[in-house]
Amino acid sequence: MKSASFIRALLEFARPYRSAIAVGAAFLVVEALLGLLMPWLGGRFVDTVFGGVTTRWNFGDILLAVAALFSAQAALSVFGGFLFSKRAVLIASDIRMRTYAHLQGLPVGYFQAQRQGEILSVLGNDVGVISHYLSGAVPGIVPAAVTAIGSIVLMVATDFWMAAAATVSIPLFYVLIKLVGRGLRPISTQLQQAWARSFALEEENISLLPAIKAFAREALELRRHRESVGEVMRLSLQLEWRQAAIGPGMTWAASMGMLAILWVAGERITGGEMGKGALVSFLLYTALLTRPVSAMASLYGQTQHARAAMERVQALYATAGEDYGTERPALRVRDGAIEFRDVGFAYPGRSPVLRHFSMSIPARQTIAVTGDNGVGKTTLVSLLLRFNVPLAGAITIDGQDLADVSLASLRRQIGYVSQNVYLVNGTVRENIAFGKPDATDSEIERAAALAQAKAFIDDMPDRWDTVIGDHGIRLSGGQRQRIALARALLLDPPILVLDEATAMFDPEAELSFLSDCAASLRERTVILITHRPASLALADRVVRFDPGDDVASPRVFEVASVAPNGSTETPATTMPVSQSFDRGTKQ
Repeated sequence: MKSASFIRALLEFARPYRSAIAVGAAFLVVEALLGLLMPWLGGRFVDTVFGGVTTRWNFGDILLAVAALFSAQAALSVFGGFLFSKRAVLIASDIRMRTYAHLQGLPVGYFQAQRQGEILSVLGNDVGVISHYLSGAVPGIVPAAVTAIGSIVLMVATDFWMAAAATVSIPLFYVLIKLVGRGLRPISTQLQQAWARSFALEEENISLLPAIKAFAREALELRRHRESVGEVMRLSLQLEWRQAAIGPGMTWAASMGMLAILWVAGERITGGEMGKGALVSFLLYTALLTRPVSAMASLYGQTQHARAAMERVQALYATAGEDYGTERPALRVRDGAIEFRDVGFAYPGRSPVLRHFSMSIPARQTIAVTGDNGVGKTTLVSLLLRFNVPLAGAITIDGQDLADVSLASLRRQIGYVSQNVYLVNGTVRENIAFGKPDATDSEIERAAALAQAKAFIDDMPDRWDTVIGDHGIRLSGGQRQRIALARALLLDPPILVLDEATAMFDPEAELSFLSDCAASLRERTVILITHRPASLALADRVVRFDPGDDVASPRVFEVASVAPNGSTETPATTMPVSQSFDRGTKQ
């Protein structure tokens, strides 16, 4: 990221707070200007006390003036610093909220291609670096600049030739800063990446802890984690060493310059070309100048670190989010007829999963989809919900192209229970009402009863207010699946998609669920992705996905019957579902 791009990004974040920032900057500017009076008063003090020079200032007046300046500087610094820091905190909060909002708006495919820990590292570590830069480094820029410019102007007013000699060294300081800090940016970038990898490993291992223990991989994972943290530590020490060297190095160089100036000044005093008070003022201005030079040197290192973090944040922003189509009309589901017409789709960097795929699902019919892994069953659901977007063809519901309706309205019409159950660390009630927060207790209990969840919920210590832990860790697999099923049934959607939704039910509970839900399912269009015999028997139609000659063009057949053991039999004369699908009796 170039400097101009970095500054533009910071200004964009700061724009909503520009008025308050200006007020804070004004306080700090006045505070810096008052600080410039100190060397002048120091010169008057020397002339009055040691120089024998008669002035309008007596000893007491000078001390009172110094006390007043110190007091005013302290007050202005407190108020200006607070205003600046407060706005910096607000800006940092905005960056965090904006980054999270953008993450939430990204398509599911983005998260499938990225490690979750690396994504969280951007949200946590990178945003934290920018926040620290805004609250710690940026507020010091304005007073440092004012002090530097004011010191140079007043040094020139005191003695032009000595001021010229002193200011000539400033470009040399800048060159030194560039030389010392040349490696800061690549090290900062490497450090951010190392943090991301370490964070990703920790997040992944915590989620895989039962598997790590089951396969006795504790020692191996500890070694991997130690290596990851060691890389972060190594890069951090390199960065800290360079940053620690810049400020003191510049201060040392400035001090050497001041000593050289002091030697020249001694010659000028001896020759009667400069008074003692003027010399003291000049030296104090020179000392005052070393502070902003040192501050700018330190700022340079912090800026390189913040630029590396901003680069990753901006790269995230450059990833396009989902097209929610809020200006498009809402989907209106009358009957729930679904049609896939000549659909093509491929995951990034992979061969096509679907090519010229067509299938029709009549309204209010329960369709069971079965077939081998990898033939496109779950992809079909992903396309229906527009988690992924078809590369060709169209998908319609009641004749409405899903690309022409708002995304929120589409997803509100489809109840979805996935193979992987997604639950929040909250109560049972909160999880069931996840999609309908205003649901009544009776609605929640009815949905739980339909999902065969009410019995085990009643046995819990706090019943509906029992906290289930991260991802429902305090529940069994079957219990988690029942909660997820109840969450979908609570919405009473016209279209219901169950992707292996009863996979963890015991046979008796599955039969009970299917019996209780049979009447409810007949009122809506249902897609069952399943291999379970009882679920297959529930369907009005059973279709099987076969790879066929072209794995990207799966043949989809209607199965003629379901045997008592759940096995499907396909007659010798089968037709693709897309060609022969019409309303029929349950098989």
